[in-house]
Amino acid sequence: MDFSQELRAAVLSGDITLTFRLWRRPHVKPGGRYRVGDGQIEVDSVELIPFAFIDEADLRRSGESDLESLRIRAAHAGPIHDETALYRIEFHIVS
Repeated sequence: MDFSQELRAAVLSGDITLTFRLWRRPHVKPGGRYRVGDGQIEVDSVELIPFAFIDEADLRRSGESDLESLRIRAAHAGPIHDETALYRIEFHIVS
C-alpha cells in the first residue's frame, strides 16, 4: 500500500496505524499484508465511512493535523465533501 514519503517513517515506526482512502472499491482486505518501503503492514479492518464522521482520534492515528489536511491528501482521486465515503483502514506493522 502506498504512503507519501513524509508519512512512511511514521507508518514503519507504528506511530501511524490508520489511513483513509478515496477508492471506488477496496484495494486491501483484512488480514492482507502489504509492503511499505522496507517494511510490511497487516490490515486489521476496512470500513466505508462518510468524511464528516472522521474524529480527532482518527486524525491523530492517521498522522494528519486536521480534517482539511486529510481532505487535501486524499483528494488526489477526486473531490471530497462531508458526505463523500472514504475507506477507513486500520493496520499494524508486521515484524
